[in-house]
Amino acid sequence: MGIGMGSDDETRVEWREWGQDAFDEAATADRPVLLSLTATWCDHCHEMDAETYAEPRIAANVNDSFVPVRVDVDRRPRVRDRYNMGGFPSTVFLAPDGSVLTGAGYLGPDGMRQVLDSVRTMWDTKGSGAGRIPRPLREDNPPAGALTGDIESAMLGQLTETYDETAGGWGDNPKFPLPDALEFSLKRDREMALRSFDAVSANLFDEYDGGFYRFATERDWSGLQHEKLLDSNGALVRAFANAYLHTGKDEYRTPAARTVEFLTTTLWNDDVDAFANSQAPGETEAHGLDPTDREAADEPPVDEVVLAGPNALAIEGLLTYAAYTDDERARRYAERALETLRTDLIGAAEGTDEDRGIVAHAHPETVDRTTAALLLANQARTLSALTTAASTLDPAVLSTARAVADATIDRLHDDDSFVDGPAAGAGLLERQLRPLDSNVALAEALLELAVLTGENEYREFARETLEAFAGASDRFGVQIAQYATAVSRLLEGPLVIAVADDVGSDLHRAALRLADHEKVVVPGAAAADSYDSLPAGTARVELGERESATAETPTELSEAVQSVLE
Repeated sequence: MGIGMGSDDETRVEWREWGQDAFDEAATADRPVLLSLTATWCDHCHEMDAETYAEPRIAANVNDSFVPVRVDVDRRPRVRDRYNMGGFPSTVFLAPDGSVLTGAGYLGPDGMRQVLDSVRTMWDTKGSGAGRIPRPLREDNPPAGALTGDIESAMLGQLTETYDETAGGWGDNPKFPLPDALEFSLKRDREMALRSFDAVSANLFDEYDGGFYRFATERDWSGLQHEKLLDSNGALVRAFANAYLHTGKDEYRTPAARTVEFLTTTLWNDDVDAFANSQAPGETEAHGLDPTDREAADEPPVDEVVLAGPNALAIEGLLTYAAYTDDERARRYAERALETLRTDLIGAAEGTDEDRGIVAHAHPETVDRTTAALLLANQARTLSALTTAASTLDPAVLSTARAVADATIDRLHDDDSFVDGPAAGAGLLERQLRPLDSNVALAEALLELAVLTGENEYREFARETLEAFAGASDRFGVQIAQYATAVSRLLEGPLVIAVADDVGSDLHRAALRLADHEKVVVPGAAAADSYDSLPAGTARVELGERESATAETPTELSEAVQSVLE
């Protein structure tokens, strides 16, 4: 059932592995590097292999005049982030120092012939002098600024301005589900949020097999791209579970439940007790068949590689859904994947004992562990999953959460925010990026960790990180709605429910189900120094400086929340 890179054997190109050896070969031979960025779930990538790279004369041209390197973008995200030409496949021509000569997306045979000739002429004329460093790697640090309520208002304005009144969702085309925008708007414009949830469900949800397709190419949600990725499905389980929390309606619970089923069957890698990375589209026409004919169609292939970041998103989604529904299947599979995350995916990257607490790139049985590196996106997603697990499942995981947070701060914190990874590696990997989305995700996870541990140091790192980008916040698009969510939670709260009772008690379950998905629930609070005055078997609600009376029953707890919010 599993697939690897997928299409190398279908081409006549003599692909090299990404690494310094390939760039050294290019320098010695005085040739450019042809970098092919692909993904196992990418139909156009397989099509380009079959139609372009399999053509004998093109393959011979590539082999004779270039050093061809193939990279799977899921396995090497830092390479993807530096060389992506706007989608996959990306066809990028590099100088031996890693600088970019030129690039394109999909190229058919005729287009490839023209580009190969053009690049060869460029190289013969200018050599490495034609190379350029992509702008994100040349820019100074983002402008810092003050955190104010205007940031939340500006993001809501962005969402309102770009909202599609006709088709739902935001923007023209392509149409992505944007789970962070869905969740942000749930508390701030519920009508707009729910209409967008409805559009995502009606257009991207697979009614037959469950799970969500990646995106639609057109404004009216037509042109479906039928690949299903673990990370987006995990995030959408959480988003739809939160919509169910706010509304109590099955029209939001059902897509979440069916996606949980898809994740725990089709994308479950039983060999390593974790989630596989993606399912390819398969035969596109099969998606339009009726259920009987579709059942007879071949099952689309699954890439069984187990990656830390996407698994963390899935764990968080399943735990969130289980917290609101008591769904045993979601909880059980989240526990199994969490155990794998803690025992096999968190530890020494690149084999060094002193790196304990760093999230490794992938499960060693599903990909070469030597490609592991300390990646900010992995750290942020994993920390968020661990804080969710501490709140809903087991406070003991906070020890692991601290280790992940401390390693990230120690190794990736730089000038009041975080870089994407170490300044090491082939090509342009020595030049670090400062990705906004991963910084925001980490900041929000650090905020939750500060509440759960009572350690204010994590809150201050979150504040510094958010401030480091605030000077440009008026230009942030809806894709980064999580920034406004994090700023709001930092300035106003977040809403905290401290429960001096065991996980799974009636009081704890009631706290989880109170309709504010941005709250933080602290179970077992009586054991924490900051809540030592809270009697066992009671709960208290806090929002900034406001604090409720203690509550002993779910009804009293609901009243306590209202008293703080009024």
